[in-house]
Amino acid sequence: MSLKSALGRARGLGSAKEGAGHFWAQRVSAVILVPLSLWFVVAVIGLAGADYATFKGWMSKPGNASLLLLTVLSVMYHAHLGLQVVIEDYVHCEARKLVSLIAMKLAAAFLAVFMTVSILKVAVGV
Repeated sequence: MSLKSALGRARGLGSAKEGAGHFWAQRVSAVILVPLSLWFVVAVIGLAGADYATFKGWMSKPGNASLLLLTVLSVMYHAHLGLQVVIEDYVHCEARKLVSLIAMKLAAAFLAVFMTVSILKVAVGV
């Protein structure tokens, strides 16, 4: 039995004041991904059957490399936001939740850096 009032028990359990920002970030990243995804699909269809030299020539154009980087980084950011919500909602053990969130953030950062370096390496030709 607790001697706290209902207000005292509820205090501290409310909103962390970050939900709206997360909601909007996820929606904005989804809207950004619509034209980038359409561009990516058209680009992949146009490059179907191309050899590496043709692909490298295509990637050496600044517009294509920039759009591909934007696509990759937007996908990683959007996936990070979505996975964060899933982990926060469905992992109930606080220790597992914390470890999962840290692992997911590190994996997303690693993949984003890896893909960025790979795109730049092909685009610049190092």
